[in-house]
Amino acid sequence: MRLLPALGLFLLAPLVAEFLLGNLPITALSSLVLLAPLYGGGALLIREVARRTGRGWPTILLLGLAYGIVEEGVTTQSLFDPDYAGQRLLDHGFVPGLGIGVPWTLFVLTLHTVWSIATPIALVETLARRPGPWLRTPGLVVTAVLFVIGLVGTTVTTLQTDHFVAPAGRLVGAVAVAVLVAAAAFVLPGRFGAATLRAPHPLVLLGVSLAAGAVFELLPLSWWGVPVWVVLAAAAVVLLPRWARDPEWSQAHVLALAAGATLTYAWHAFGETPVLPASPAADLVGNGVFAAGAVALLIAAAIRVGDPLHRFETKSSIQEHTGPQQKRLRWRAER
Repeated sequence: MRLLPALGLFLLAPLVAEFLLGNLPITALSSLVLLAPLYGGGALLIREVARRTGRGWPTILLLGLAYGIVEEGVTTQSLFDPDYAGQRLLDHGFVPGLGIGVPWTLFVLTLHTVWSIATPIALVETLARRPGPWLRTPGLVVTAVLFVIGLVGTTVTTLQTDHFVAPAGRLVGAVAVAVLVAAAAFVLPGRFGAATLRAPHPLVLLGVSLAAGAVFELLPLSWWGVPVWVVLAAAAVVLLPRWARDPEWSQAHVLALAAGATLTYAWHAFGETPVLPASPAADLVGNGVFAAGAVALLIAAAIRVGDPLHRFETKSSIQEHTGPQQKRLRWRAER
């Protein structure tokens, strides 16, 4: 049933983005009413558009970046708000001409690209074992409507809480950049990398993902962290496409990357202070529950990858672009 993985992604995306991170306590689960349409609707739309057009992970990642720009630049406006949630996020590396703090901008857009969008998609695709579209046209329309409701609802809630509105020019600029990034997701070639590198074993890749996640999360929000974040991003852009062209690359490698990201959020939550009030006990219990759920989900995904009947594409679509018609023929054959 294709609807089940779609529903799973719709719910998993906000749980990873806000609760597994430790940004929201378990006592705020009712906020899923608004967060699921925003995060889940966004992740599901991105995944469906990419798969329907025969595109792969480069497209998903760029659309995830565009999503992050819209959420943080227009919906919550944290990219421009000097005192968003009372955090003073722009104090370090502030660029007056752009109205942004460079460290915060790089940090939060990476969070959305990697954790809010790519990680939930990778986990649910591994569990679902269905590489084709999950939604028909009516389902896609409903998801788009829910996503718009999530955007509007979050915007209104943020305005009521923070009472900040960025200058119109900056809001228009954020939308323009998001549109350009989204367009690039479909203009750039589906194949990257001039050479093939032998892919590390999935367990080694898991260790690399955990190490990169730890470095990313533990760096201070200052100019000192910017060059390290840039190096991490550059390494990913250079190495991942080349590894993914290795004939031995499989869904196990994709899961290893997603597992490292998931576990990074799980341990990080225990040191995170929620933005909403919660007792220390409730916060600790919630972090434990979400971490345990994440581990259980990863175990289930690992079992699926090791299943000899697992018929998911063994070649990650980050390495090649196959046309929509060929994709549709493959999906029909698999069913």
